[in-house]
Amino acid sequence: MGDLKRAVLFTNEYPPNIYGGAGVHVEYLSKSLAKLIDVEVRAFGDQNEDHGNLRVRGYQGWDELSEGTDPRFKGPLNAMSRNLKMAKDPLDAQIVHAHTWYADMAAFYAKKLWKVPMVASIHSLEPLRPWKEEQLGNAYHMSSWMERTALENSDAVIAVSQGTRQDVLDNFEIPEEKIHVIHNGIDLAEYVKATDTSALESYGVDPDRPYVLFVGRIARQKGIIHLVEAIPQIDPDLQVVLLAGAPDTAEIGQEMSDKVAEAARQRDGIIWIDKMVTREEAIQFYSHADVFCCPSVYEPFGIINLEAMACETAVVAAAIGGIPEVVVPEETGLLIDLPLKPGTFEPVDPAGYATALAEGINRLAKDSELRAKMGKAGRKRVEDHFSWDAIAERTVELYRLLVEG
Repeated sequence: MGDLKRAVLFTNEYPPNIYGGAGVHVEYLSKSLAKLIDVEVRAFGDQNEDHGNLRVRGYQGWDELSEGTDPRFKGPLNAMSRNLKMAKDPLDAQIVHAHTWYADMAAFYAKKLWKVPMVASIHSLEPLRPWKEEQLGNAYHMSSWMERTALENSDAVIAVSQGTRQDVLDNFEIPEEKIHVIHNGIDLAEYVKATDTSALESYGVDPDRPYVLFVGRIARQKGIIHLVEAIPQIDPDLQVVLLAGAPDTAEIGQEMSDKVAEAARQRDGIIWIDKMVTREEAIQFYSHADVFCCPSVYEPFGIINLEAMACETAVVAAAIGGIPEVVVPEETGLLIDLPLKPGTFEPVDPAGYATALAEGINRLAKDSELRAKMGKAGRKRVEDHFSWDAIAERTVELYRLLVEG
């Protein structure tokens, strides 16, 4: 098929439009890939940028395709229209690479139209997020079909963890040899422990009072409701700082508001910042937190744990998905056992899970020596295993296998 010179990445999220870990992944992966090959990113948005070997183009949807229908259907219909637009444009590349169901079909169509191999990265899987029917209605079945069609027709699938690889095998008809594990990464120069506390002060956090931190979307899979329910059991000397915005639905947004208000009636020191802060601000919050908590009930990888560890903060997280491949128990943090009801992502014992989260947070909050030790070990683990440049090199190796094979 010839030499590898250029790859085209298809994605929903790309700066300045980022709201989750998949967008962070594509942003940093594309920049690191561009050190090795030419890269073009086709994203949802209005971007039009050229940065040396990295070119970014944004695509808008066809509004008429989603007019006059159930509002819940608009997301998948709009995504499909953008996928078609992204795929039909001339493609001067030897390989295409899709990220999330939003853009998977763009790569599938491009593979068919331009006769190039296709790679798809798994950041999460629709069959494992059944609560999305609350968000999309029956259009959830459309997003699931888009994902399945693209993945099962890919030439290679990248899973961001061994746990995700097993999820792919359990839920899709894809040969084992086509599934490759390449972890998420982090920019080691950017995510460094900060001394500045101006962001904390501007949002009403007392920098002289210890706090536990959550960072993420208000989504079922992120488990934030379980953490909020744990607040009455968390040491009252700790502030609870929730960097939580972009609710998946109005319903879960209201549930979050109600739960936080209920917790606030029982104790002070709860600071809920209901928007996505800047990356520089987030690094300050990570750096000064005594404990970072990741209560997710579904997490293929959990890049937020890497971010906390890079900033030398000890982690309390659920032992699910790809998290145990990142957080080493009793070395870089604590892992909380999370039995789930069969076939669901509902804890067998929600109250028990909330209690276990609180106990883990309290244990670290009371032991400054252990926190410091875990913080240093977390930073070293990130440096040793999760640099974006190493991940880009592994990705290019896979591209070459497909292009030259």
